[in-house]
Amino acid sequence: RAKNWDTINAQNQQVIDKILDLGDIKDGVSVLDVACGTGDFTIEIAQKAPSGSEVIGIDLSEGMMQIGRQKIAAAGVNASMVQGDCEALPYEDNTFDRISVGFGVRNFEHLELGLSEMYRVLTPGGKLVILELSVPSNAFIRWGYKLYFLKVLPFIGGLVSGDRGAYEYLPASVLRFPAPDKFMEIMKSAGFDIVEHTALTLGICRMYVGKKI
Repeated sequence: RAKNWDTINAQNQQVIDKILDLGDIKDGVSVLDVACGTGDFTIEIAQKAPSGSEVIGIDLSEGMMQIGRQKIAAAGVNASMVQGDCEALPYEDNTFDRISVGFGVRNFEHLELGLSEMYRVLTPGGKLVILELSVPSNAFIRWGYKLYFLKVLPFIGGLVSGDRGAYEYLPASVLRFPAPDKFMEIMKSAGFDIVEHTALTLGICRMYVGKKI
């Protein structure tokens, strides 16, 4: 478990480094963390952001927002949380320098709409960074991954929690998510001018970067 947690932390750090690769921005940065849940990623960004930055987490669930606000207060970071629809962001065009999404886009009901909204509220020169679970490209690794994800995890999770369905939803949502090439095409169709992709942890996780010129 400790090793898995170290891997997750390393992935998060890569994404945060990409988000806060500010280029010509000198006096702080405005960051919107979309589908932020209880705010773990929001807090990590706020801890690393330069002085004068504005970091906002947004999620549809007010219950998660309440937990997130308590975590932000306990962490003592400069961040806030807003309850809102990630597919209809309550912000003007060209508002944020950076947008992040940590393990959230695969749950969007309308993926293209959510991406278009994020493009809309990015400033010119802004950047969207997405971290999402994926299916490995290597055939052997993919076989083992699917065996564990589709059979072993739901079985063990169902025994421990009594709710097998909760452990079946995660692999189903990952398998439904578009393959990397297809997802990058969707990002481009949402408006992003430059789209990049990096496979992490043997392709089990992927980082996508979309830039608005």
